Amino acid sequence: MDVNLVLRSTRVITPEGTRPASIAVSGGTIAAVLPYDAEVPAGARLEDVGDDVVLPGLVDTHVHVNDPGRTEWEGFWTATRAAAAGGITTLLDMPLNSLPPTTTVENLRVKQEVARAKAHVDVGFWGGALPDNVKDLRPLHDAGVFGFKCFLSPSGVEEFPELDQEQLATSLAEISGFDGLMIVHAEDPHHLAAAPQRSGEAYADFLASRPRDAENTAIENLINQARRLNARVHVLHLSSSDALPVLAAAKAEGVKVTVESCPHFLTLTAEEIPDGATEFKCCPPIREAVNQDALWQGLADGTIDCIVSDHSPSTTDLKTPDFASAWGGISSLQLGLPAIWTEARRRGFDLTDVVRWMSEGPARLAGLTRKGAIEAGRDADFAVLDPEATFTVDPAELQHRNRITAYAGKTLNGVVTSTWLRGERIADHGTLAEPSGRLLERNN
Repeated sequence: MDVNLVLRSTRVITPEGTRPASIAVSGGTIAAVLPYDAEVPAGARLEDVGDDVVLPGLVDTHVHVNDPGRTEWEGFWTATRAAAAGGITTLLDMPLNSLPPTTTVENLRVKQEVARAKAHVDVGFWGGALPDNVKDLRPLHDAGVFGFKCFLSPSGVEEFPELDQEQLATSLAEISGFDGLMIVHAEDPHHLAAAPQRSGEAYADFLASRPRDAENTAIENLINQARRLNARVHVLHLSSSDALPVLAAAKAEGVKVTVESCPHFLTLTAEEIPDGATEFKCCPPIREAVNQDALWQGLADGTIDCIVSDHSPSTTDLKTPDFASAWGGISSLQLGLPAIWTEARRRGFDLTDVVRWMSEGPARLAGLTRKGAIEAGRDADFAVLDPEATFTVDPAELQHRNRITAYAGKTLNGVVTSTWLRGERIADHGTLAEPSGRLLERNN
């Protein structure tokens, strides 16, 4: 095997721990993780990043790219540039907010064709489960989607309606028949309808309109369905820490359930959100500091499997000061790693924990066996991080299309100095290379 690159650092995070190492790369694949002072093979170039930490490239399995159809909101070119700048080398695109949504094989092919020439990182696709597309689920699975997203309450876009409990059961039964994965926006519509709904700029009113009970009940119902049908389910963007004991018990029982949370739930709190600041609006909502503490405990004990962005962008005009009518979504692709590292180190965690949550965990969820770790046989995907450096978030420096961010003005730890995709440097101190990402299908 001809080695063409050796990436060397005093701190390389491998499955066996962090150590000085030289990573030998051949044809875009990690050939070996060698001792730090290993001889560089003839014909290979050496890239020594000094004391910067080499992490496996991050995997973000929850990204709304909105392309085609709503490209004024985002797009594959801008979203994947933001990902590369933030150390993410693989993302999975959500099936909604694009027109058409990824709910048939034909629609999947449209989206793949749009993405093909624009992807700066590797891109895969989730399919969508709607009330009327059960017949399309197996064909989509066979076409390579990584699983199926559904909503249990209104999605916010009319072309992607939610499932009621009977429809959920029907779709889950179909998907479990081929051992597929259902990923679920779990908020119960009855609890949402019963909650007080007030217009205006008060964040407290918005928070009251999306109560924890809506999440808790939806998750309990989902677990019951998964248990009954022996189906694989994944809880998206967990916000309510109240659901953690139920999730932990289900996992211990053997129910096939996994769960994610997001940087905004783990680093931002309801107490700090100014009235009218709808850049902080998302559904489910950012909750109180005591709730956040419990989410971190869920990460520590393994109840929460991974951290992903739920990058959900919109145009500036949709972020009106009225929390009731403003678009709900937080854009954080480029900032997830430093945001999480800042809070993780404050709480006594280290970068091996961050890798477990933001690279290994999402790769395992999606079945991406070539991603998520620095070891022989995996893709040579790396994020190089200066963990001691700090920076203040300037929206003008972000790569996603509409530079609205809940992190504006925040000082964060951890600067991504370079990002590598299959042994090629795709981001270097903020300078992005031309697109070289590939389109991924399940099990490839």
